[in-house]
Amino acid sequence: MIIIGEKINVITKRIGNAMKERDKKPIQEMALLQVEGGANWLDINLGPATKEGPERMKFVVEAVQEVTDVPLALDTMNIEAMKAGLETVKGEVMINSINSVPERIEALMPLAKQYDAWAVLLTLNAQGNVPRDANERVEVAYNLIMAAQEYGLPLSKCLIDPIVLPISVTQDQVHALIDSMDMLQGIFAEFPEPPGTVVGLSNVSNGVPDEELAKLINRVLLGVLMAKGLTAAIVDPNDEKLMGVANRNEEYQIIEKVVSGEVDESNPISVQAWKTYKCFIEETLYCHSYLEL
Repeated sequence: MIIIGEKINVITKRIGNAMKERDKKPIQEMALLQVEGGANWLDINLGPATKEGPERMKFVVEAVQEVTDVPLALDTMNIEAMKAGLETVKGEVMINSINSVPERIEALMPLAKQYDAWAVLLTLNAQGNVPRDANERVEVAYNLIMAAQEYGLPLSKCLIDPIVLPISVTQDQVHALIDSMDMLQGIFAEFPEPPGTVVGLSNVSNGVPDEELAKLINRVLLGVLMAKGLTAAIVDPNDEKLMGVANRNEEYQIIEKVVSGEVDESNPISVQAWKTYKCFIEETLYCHSYLEL
């Protein structure tokens, strides 16, 4: 299981300010904290990076690589910033992400080939929209795989991202995500060296007001997706319970059983996992108090 630390992110106030002010210390502290938690990759998310994008990416990459040699995933909409990061980074690197918009494919797949980079293939369609259901996700994923092959990318270094959306506002999309994971395994069987899968896990709990409930939802979804073949996740590596699931602990084994229909009603962890899973697959309508029902 590849653990990609999510916390060097421009939307986090402290990190965003550090990027803007060229202050290495908070960025380096966050990098080391995530490595200590168990991250074996670090995501550097600059977002749109419309202002000074290349300079900012270069600064952050250099700051992180001064204190750790853990490989980096570069995440930005700014193509020039992505190029600057790829030119600067030492060692393995990942492009996060390449979607089906033709301009993104034409700009980023040649860069992935040039720098021998890992590539996250995000299943947004050619118009930049989220697919409506599992079938559309798989269709977009297949088209991205075909494009990657045309550009000469090794599929063993490609990760399909079937898109996680918040359960509090798009419950049907969580269900579609789970169904698409099952379907992708059939697609992958066509290839001698198939791609893997990756998700931005914490998106599922965006908008959930209770922190402990949000963490539970994250853990259960991670366990469900792992049971369906997930190979990588962009997560908070300093969430110890989440990392326990990532390392296939007892809670993961309980979630795995729940996915196969085995529920131990005498075990609170099993009951919580089952109630959460029923929300994921739309057997229960999601509300913030679903555990009390």
